[in-house]
Amino acid sequence: MAYYQSASMIFHSLLAYLIFPSLVRLSGADPPYPFCSEPGYYAVNSTFQNNLDIFITSVSSNASLSNFYSTSYGNGSDRVYGQHMILNYASNQDRRTCIDLASQDIQRLCPNNTEAMVWNEVCQLRYSGWDFIGRLDVTGNMWLDNSMSVSRPDQFKLVVNTMLQNLTKVAAFDPLSDMYAAGAVEFKDASMSMLYAVVQCGRDLSGSDCNICLQQAIKDALANCFSSAGGRILSRSCFLRYEQYAFYEGQTAPEPNQTTSSSPFPHSSFGSRNKMGLVVILLIVVAGLAVLLSASYVCYLQIHGRERRGNRSVIPLSVLHNTGYTSDNTSLMNRIFQQRFDKNVPSSPFIEFTTILNATNYFSASNKLGQGGFGPVYKGILGDGREVAIKRLSSTEQGTEEFANEVLLIMRLQHKNLVKLLGFCADNEEKILVYEYMPNGSLDVVLFDRERRAELDWRKRIDIINGIARGVLYLHEDSRLRIIHRDLKASNILLDSEMNPKISDFGMARIFSGNDGGANTATIVGTYGYMAPEYAMEGLYSTKSDVFSFGVLVLEIITGERNTSFHLSRQELTIAAYAWHLWQDERELELVDPLIIGSCCAEEFRRYMQIGLLCVQEDAYDRPTMSSVVVMMKNESTTLANPQQPAFSVGRFTEHHQQVTDNSCSVNGVTISNIDAR
Repeated sequence: MAYYQSASMIFHSLLAYLIFPSLVRLSGADPPYPFCSEPGYYAVNSTFQNNLDIFITSVSSNASLSNFYSTSYGNGSDRVYGQHMILNYASNQDRRTCIDLASQDIQRLCPNNTEAMVWNEVCQLRYSGWDFIGRLDVTGNMWLDNSMSVSRPDQFKLVVNTMLQNLTKVAAFDPLSDMYAAGAVEFKDASMSMLYAVVQCGRDLSGSDCNICLQQAIKDALANCFSSAGGRILSRSCFLRYEQYAFYEGQTAPEPNQTTSSSPFPHSSFGSRNKMGLVVILLIVVAGLAVLLSASYVCYLQIHGRERRGNRSVIPLSVLHNTGYTSDNTSLMNRIFQQRFDKNVPSSPFIEFTTILNATNYFSASNKLGQGGFGPVYKGILGDGREVAIKRLSSTEQGTEEFANEVLLIMRLQHKNLVKLLGFCADNEEKILVYEYMPNGSLDVVLFDRERRAELDWRKRIDIINGIARGVLYLHEDSRLRIIHRDLKASNILLDSEMNPKISDFGMARIFSGNDGGANTATIVGTYGYMAPEYAMEGLYSTKSDVFSFGVLVLEIITGERNTSFHLSRQELTIAAYAWHLWQDERELELVDPLIIGSCCAEEFRRYMQIGLLCVQEDAYDRPTMSSVVVMMKNESTTLANPQQPAFSVGRFTEHHQQVTDNSCSVNGVTISNIDAR
């Protein structure tokens, strides 16, 4: 048995060592790869041809001087614009050799064309009768894929996308990159353990145009080279290539995760065009090894088949750089949570990682809605056509089972003014939440933009306030578990297609038992300006903490003013402090938003300001409960108490205190603790 196992390992290693490096270099058609314009031809011995000949001569002489060269010759309709770009990792000898061959190829393959381009192994050459220099052109991209395939294309595609995106940022926006970036990361797939990539743009492009060109190249590569072990995109304005071998000869593998903006490889061999002899030799070697390998493999399967079927390999998480996907893992998780979840629910809330990847186009930058404190959120479209918001948690200390248990508790919260959690993915270090999609974004985006705020008349603002109040009341008193949100603010209120409010982002929420739900923490999290004084100063939080935040929201909504702007515009620390001073002087109507004067009732405005001021009183004991707040808003005959001085109205916070920036797009997260039954 040991003999067969050793023999199999030897043949696998020998095959990979002898054959694989040569086969990948022979994959696809050999260069050159031409593009010839049709129609558009110049006459033999014409002025255009003379100008073109001058360009061809000049580009050859400049190849050894610079990796990038643009010029033009002639005047008027006979003017020729030309350009060459050589990949930065090419050696001095390869530069000149490549351009010389490209100069011959472009005239041979595109005779008399007024526009042509040719790509060779380490360079590209282009000329045209129109001025393309400095102009982005992503039309007609050509793609070439490696003939070898990968066994786990989903994971490979994600790693390729992540690596190319990182390199693109360097090439496009690092002023020292010379519009070029190269790097390598670990990725284990069969006998291959590294992924190498290069991106490069023409230096006549701006950084933003370089980014656009490479983003299109990445899109083309992921679409057309999906299951291949490597691929390249030949574009007029940029170049992209990735392989699972060092496609620059002389390459030594860098440290895992290393990304460089200049090539560390001193030499690259251009190679011969005629590889037929090598192909014949390789075919003979392959045939011989295939016979030996097949015999060994049959014996190996007979002895170890059952054991092999029971022990499938799993890619280490560190290799996938937090992609975290294994098909066996997700299938098992799906079955576990299908059994654990309520039986009356038709399907499991667990969503497989491949579904997430497909829904977000592999976490494409074009799908990104925003970035929150717990990670990015992406718009996704599920297989059934539903639009969803997908939150990819950047970090969590919870294990998979603990995370799943707490998510399942949150999923049981059902209220029309809470954003609905539709499902989740927990796969190794990947923790992903899937929410219903809110097309109008967050309240702060609408409320604090003068043009969009006009969409919110007085009645719509009252409806939003009432909806938020009902949602908070549900969390505090009507749900199975008492929940303190701890981060109520305008950016965590999302608006559906009809501008109905839904509370989101439970990333700082706390679930516990007790009547008033009070607790203490040494870690203060939240947003200054919305945090109750006892929480900001001493770490004490309770349901009255949410009441304080709700009061700030009420004042912001009825005035259209951002809380954090008052210390600059009116020399007050907060909107509550300014509103209270106006209330004391009976000048509260000065805070009415000019955009709603025509639809606002003065008495109703005063009443809602008074409710807001009652909620932001300094002493938590003086603040009403959310049930009392709802009654105050429903029943106009209810007599309201006079508000006491609000918190932070006498300069407890000075201007040097940091204000936590709100995001324009709320990102939902779940990080809860201290769970007990009510």
